[in-house]
Amino acid sequence: MTDASPIRLACLDLAGTTIGDIAMVERAFAEAIATQGIVPGTGAYARAMVHVHRSRGCPKIEVFRGIFPDNEAQAQAANLTFERSYEGAIDRAGLLPIPGTVEALEKLRAAGVKICIITGFSRATLGRVLGVVGWMDKIDLALCPEDAGRGRPWPDMVLTALLRLRVDDVREVAVVGDSESDMLCGSRAGASIVAGVLSGVHSRERLLRGGATTIIDSIADFPALVLDSAPANAPVATSSR
Repeated sequence: MTDASPIRLACLDLAGTTIGDIAMVERAFAEAIATQGIVPGTGAYARAMVHVHRSRGCPKIEVFRGIFPDNEAQAQAANLTFERSYEGAIDRAGLLPIPGTVEALEKLRAAGVKICIITGFSRATLGRVLGVVGWMDKIDLALCPEDAGRGRPWPDMVLTALLRLRVDDVREVAVVGDSESDMLCGSRAGASIVAGVLSGVHSRERLLRGGATTIIDSIADFPALVLDSAPANAPVATSSR
């Protein structure tokens, strides 16, 4: 990249960015909350789901702690139900990559860019997802919050990926995700490219507010952004959406 370090590490989010399971995640949250007495049709349920939407990308246990701030046992129970519900949905329906994801992974690897998947799922759920989609031979690393100390919006997972994959400079890192917390994570880590995708949960405005350096329609547009010769601080790209 001209006048900037070339990208050597790409950190990619899962749900809403590389796999299209947004509805499954939402249902799992709803089922988990219902087991703790917050049921559809109530004001408490509506408030809880607004919190879920705002907190997408964050560690799931932290989302439940936000809903049950004074009851750690409830938060833990809801989190356990979430994991069981989501993994059960995977077993029943499988998972589909967002169109262009596999091609994007292959293009990045072919260009010598290391790939790390980062997520707010637990280690067990992350392992189940990667097993279902069969990407272990297409990525270099996969991290969840417990691997790094803190999850998004903190920068820990991106910085952990940089250290483990022996990348020399945070300016050699690109981050892509569909939530405001993804953008905050990337920008706080100092990544040169923090790309927001419009295939997931948050709007262009939310992504830009989180620190996106560019907005793209989907993960299919990410390799061209990373491998392009334009400077990393080029003006924010426009989208057809």
